[in-house]
Amino acid sequence: MNVRAGAAARPALTTRPQWLALQRHRDQIKARHLREIFADDPARGERLRAEAAGLYFDYSKQRVTDETLRLLLDLANACGLPQRIAAMFSGGRINTTEDRAVLHVALRAPRGEHIEVDGKDIVPEVHAVLDRMAAFSGKVRSGAWVGHSGKRIRNVISIGIGGSDLGPVMAYETLRDYSQRDMVFRFVSNVDGTDFVEATRDLDAAETLFIICSKTFTTLETLTNAYAARAWALKVLGGADADKSGAVAKHFVAVSTNVDEVRKFGIDTAQMFGFWDWVGGRYSMDSAIGLSTMIAIGAENFRAMLAGFHAIDEHFRTTPFERNLPTLMGLLAIWNNNFLGATTVAVLPYAQYLKRFPAYLQQLTMESNGKHVTLDGVHVDYETGPIYWGEPGTNGQHSFYQLIHQGTRLVPCDFIGFCQALNPLGNQHDLLMANLFAQSEALAFGKTVAEVKAEGTPDALVPHRVCEGDRPSTTILAERLTPHALGALVALYEHSVFVQGTIWNIDSFDQWGVELGKALAKRTALEIASQKDPELAHDSSTNALIRRYRRLRGGDA
Repeated sequence: MNVRAGAAARPALTTRPQWLALQRHRDQIKARHLREIFADDPARGERLRAEAAGLYFDYSKQRVTDETLRLLLDLANACGLPQRIAAMFSGGRINTTEDRAVLHVALRAPRGEHIEVDGKDIVPEVHAVLDRMAAFSGKVRSGAWVGHSGKRIRNVISIGIGGSDLGPVMAYETLRDYSQRDMVFRFVSNVDGTDFVEATRDLDAAETLFIICSKTFTTLETLTNAYAARAWALKVLGGADADKSGAVAKHFVAVSTNVDEVRKFGIDTAQMFGFWDWVGGRYSMDSAIGLSTMIAIGAENFRAMLAGFHAIDEHFRTTPFERNLPTLMGLLAIWNNNFLGATTVAVLPYAQYLKRFPAYLQQLTMESNGKHVTLDGVHVDYETGPIYWGEPGTNGQHSFYQLIHQGTRLVPCDFIGFCQALNPLGNQHDLLMANLFAQSEALAFGKTVAEVKAEGTPDALVPHRVCEGDRPSTTILAERLTPHALGALVALYEHSVFVQGTIWNIDSFDQWGVELGKALAKRTALEIASQKDPELAHDSSTNALIRRYRRLRGGDA
């Protein structure tokens, strides 16, 4: 199949006049330090900012000029970004290698909007699932849904992996302040048995509900953990007799589309919540995959989160690019990655509740844009997806900020902060935000030799105390960390990923690279489980590792 569905191949990115113009421009301004740029434009901090959906986006500390921005916008238009946005929102099959539409924006479309896939309006289906989720979560939260023994459900464990885990975990941790505090929420993803054992060690199975999140209900890690959960629960609830009397149906629900496998597991298909092929796993936290989130924070707060997503969706779809937050974020990432040579992005949330946000973004960004061929199947001759990483607040300052300030690698930073504390404690929030503002300032402007010497520093130590500055960053501020703010923040990064993928002419919505290791693992698992010493046909290293493992694994296998 022609993955471009008959479309003409695009010109090579690095031969486009707009790309070449950016290279020339980079060479012209590369010697200009941010200190000089700010000195020449004192109002820069007021100009180079944009706002939408309660997010304040300050990009004035990026190493760009007005001309840089103009050239980046020229590149975006030349690469067909307006047309690509329109195609996504209209249900075009822009995931060409899987011949699918990409419509996570439909998951947060208000009731009554009209979005079609193959001539069918999908918004009513989305809201039908949301309504069923709301009804079920309300029963669990109120105590109306009870377990097999009649006990109230007090523990919810969501079992999934990848997008079926990272999104719900991040959303729960971020919105924990809004969660129902007389309930316990935990998440199991790793096939390492330790993950399941530690999640259930102190829980009563009679009070525990499991949410099994697997679109196909065949994902190896998820089903392995699901059957472990089933055995653990039935052991307490009465074994095979409990199974026959419907205990599984009272303690397990599914987020899946595979009715037969869900029923075979023992889950009542009336408690099966579906989603669609046009929802990618890493874009699914606002679908039924977010059932654990809705149980934790309630349907009203969940819908507020969806409203935050939708506000950025509409902003992205309708706002001119020069004021468009996701477009600006994506184009700045292109500038830093492809023209300034930055291979990573540090995401630094000054909010403890966002501690899992960098991990969530790792899948969103790197699974999306970690690609080496274009939509036409041609190997790229430029860098694609940078590595995303980070830690919350002042923790990182006492860890890796040394490299960001004085290391030899350029690390653009995204600082994220909130003006109002959810947990006011003395002046600690002021101190937290003072650190955020100070770090972005220090990275931009540094500390010169003259400034170090003026402090009376001995000459031998001067080089060690100089911070060169000129390290780019963006600061994102919101009034308060609310469900709406989280939705807006996630949508901002989602659409930034889309912008980057459009410029690079890659498919940001498939993940074929993930499949190879999974296929090899299935074969290797059979070899490990074999009662006889199997004939191994791997490379010499893998063969030796398998044999050593089989010899030393002990009797627990």
